This record gives sequence, C-alpha cells and structure tokens, in this order.
Amino acid sequence: MTIKLYNTLTRQKETFEPLEPGKVKMYVCGPTVYNYIHIGNARPAIVYDTVRRYLEFSGYEVNYISNFTDVDDKLIKAANELGEDVPTIADRFIDAYFEDVTALGCKRATTHPRVTENIDIIIDFIQALIDKGFAYEAGGDVYYKTREFKEYGKLSHQSVEELRLGNRIEVGDKKQDALDFVLWKSAKEGEISWESPWGHGRPGWHIECSAMAQKYLGDTIDIHAGGQDLTFPHHENEIAQSEAVTGKQFAKYWLHNGYININNEKMSKSLGNFVLVHDIIKEIDPQIVRFFMLSVHYRHPINFSQELLESTKNAFERLTTSYGNLKHRKNSSTNLTDNNEEWLTKIKNYQQQFKEEMDDDFNTANAISVLFDLSKQANYYLQEQNTSTEVIQAFLDQFDQLGKVLGVTFESTDLLDEEIDEMIQQRIQARKDRNFALADEIRDKLKDLNIILEDTPQGTRWKRG
Repeated sequence: MTIKLYNTLTRQKETFEPLEPGKVKMYVCGPTVYNYIHIGNARPAIVYDTVRRYLEFSGYEVNYISNFTDVDDKLIKAANELGEDVPTIADRFIDAYFEDVTALGCKRATTHPRVTENIDIIIDFIQALIDKGFAYEAGGDVYYKTREFKEYGKLSHQSVEELRLGNRIEVGDKKQDALDFVLWKSAKEGEISWESPWGHGRPGWHIECSAMAQKYLGDTIDIHAGGQDLTFPHHENEIAQSEAVTGKQFAKYWLHNGYININNEKMSKSLGNFVLVHDIIKEIDPQIVRFFMLSVHYRHPINFSQELLESTKNAFERLTTSYGNLKHRKNSSTNLTDNNEEWLTKIKNYQQQFKEEMDDDFNTANAISVLFDLSKQANYYLQEQNTSTEVIQAFLDQFDQLGKVLGVTFESTDLLDEEIDEMIQQRIQARKDRNFALADEIRDKLKDLNIILEDTPQGTRWKRG
C-alpha cells in the first residue's frame, strides 16, 4: 500500500513519491511570535507533526523545517506597547511556543530557523529577483512584479485578471501595479532594521519562507504545508518568488489543514472567542486537545467547544482504561492458552488497517476508529478466564506503536500519594473482614477525592474520575 495525499496544487489525491527514495524534505510555516499561540496555530502544529510521525513510521527519514517569524509589524507593535525590544518579545514567545506544543505532544523540527538569523540570505534572494527582472526598488522598498510570473495563481486556482479585480493602488503607494507585493520594507524611525542595498529596512513576510526553504532544503522540496488561510497570498507568493529565482518547481505537494470554529462561529478577537493554547491546557489535558484535533480529517473544518472536548475526554478514557486493564491482567496471565496464534494474527491485522487509513491522505479520524476496534477486541479478550501474557503484550505493543504515530500515550501517569494508597489498603482489608459498611464509606471518600475504584477478579483497580 502506498501513501496518497491530497495536493492543493492539483486538487486531487496523488501517490506520494519523494524526490529522493527514503527521504522527505518538508517545510511547515511556523508562527509569528508576538504572543502565545491560539488553537488555530495548534492545529497545523499537531497535524503536520502527525504527518511527520507517520512518514517516519513508514520508514522515511524526514528533514522537517518550521520557521519563526521573529520580526514584523505585529512584533514591532507589541514591543512598543510593552516598552521592550523586538528580540526580547520574540525570545519570550518562542520559549512559550515550545512549552505549549511540547505539552501537545509535538516533536521539535529538525531545524527552527528564525528570520533575524537569516537576513543575509533573504537579501541575496531579493537581489536575485531584481537581477532576473522579477522585482524592483522604489523609495527604499522592494516589490515583486506579480505579472512577470506567468503562472501566478496556480496554487489558489485564480487568474491574474480575477485577482486584479478589487485591488487598486492607494494614493502614495510606491507599487507599479496593484498586484505587486512587498519583499523589503524601508525602516521607519526607531524601528528595528538591517542594512541592505536599498537602505535600512527589514524583510516582507512572504520572502522569508522562500529563502529559508531554499537554504535548509534546496531548490525543490517534497511537502510544503500550513493552514488553509496561507494558500493565498502567502504560499502563492512563495511559489512566485522561488520559481522565479530557480526556474524549478518549488514544492511537489502542498498540504493545507482546515479552519477551526469556536462554538460554530469563526474564531476571532472581535467576537471574543479567541482561545490561547497557554490557557486551555491549564484546564484540559493536552493529550485530550491533541486527540480532539486528530478526531477530524485534517482538511475538514473542526468545531471547538467544551462539550466536544468533554466527549473526546470520555472517548480517550475508554482507550486508557482498556490499556490499564491489559497491564493489570498481564501480571496474572500465563502462556498456556491454546488460541495465541489466532489472537496474535487478529492484533497484527489492526496495524494493517491503521496503515491503510493513514495511507489515505493521513486520515487520522478513521485511524482512531481502528484504535477503538482494537480496544473492543482487547476488552473481549480479557473476558476469557485464561489469558496469555504473549497476547496481552501484543495488545499493549499495538496500542503503544499506533499511539506513538498519533503522538499520544495510553499509559496512566497518575500516582497515588501515601494517604490514598493507605485508604485503598484499608478498604481491601475491610472487604476481607466482611465489614462492608466501612468498605463503602472508604469508597465514597475516595470518590470525593476523584478516585474511582473497580473491583475485579484479579484485585482492586483504580482510576481518576
């Protein structure tokens, strides 16, 4: 079975064939680090981390680049409002970004390049565009000649004439054409800036990704990815810049994840429904947030609400409970059962089903359904009087392997303190003494402490409610 992915460029599913066998060059647009990231930023971080994990699971070596925009208008505004300099603001929120996405189970990229560390290559890239006739300097600014790139609009599937409608040159604008976009901005007094052939200034937004993708991955990359909102103009402009300089295809495959709505409304500051990851993971297990994001196919819109998060929490707990029951039963199992091979074959088939779903444009929603089927079979197996350590370990290994692809773990990290542990032991003794009134009293106290007990033939188990 081969991986198929939906390519925004061609608007169809295509068989994934990397430029170099066994290796993948992947660029994902990262955040502008002027504040904590919101859940809209979290979705691509989680989605493409999962894509990367699955490619690695499938045997590929992935060079994964995700940038930081650490200088732009938003950062300058934040620095002015807080009375700090731009690098201080950027450093703070880069640290916050890593804290948030690490909590969400995202691995660090192979490289996280920053704009301010790559000014020289950005200037060289802009100069190459000027030399090739695709850009021009005007009053200290540099603009891209959009009409010079004959394939402009091929990613967003718009013609230049369609794009021209609704665009106009404002009074005082230095652009030659309404469709031209900025590559270099001349600095205003007091702004952070760098020396260039066109005077002091800083890069425009679009140019940074073209320059850094080329530096870290080469002229042509396998996968370029980001949110749906980046398709136009950001990614469209990247194609125009990169292909004008190199004369080569910039990226073979373009992946774009869908939008997030909050309680069925578009997320926006003006509506007051702007949810920061920094805040939400204080209230909800970050694993639940990640599992929720993966419960819908990445290209589809997703609705974010407390009710849906609670439903996801309950669903995820079914998997962790199944996993915990397996671990608990393993200690009392033997290898003397007669149907080991039958069960081992069944368990192995679930991995194949999981792969088939992920091979189909990284369909995490259906892959999660496979996990629930695995859980049902595990629960069914545990009803048998005699169980095999080998079979139970196979179930656990399958949970671990498939969970790792999705970036989640089903292993409980809860610990009992000495007081709760002593209460459980007291209740066990009360039941042995047939003092059921005391046993029930202790159970109720533990319930108040959010500890749920489960009495099984193999002993008393607990979980947090």
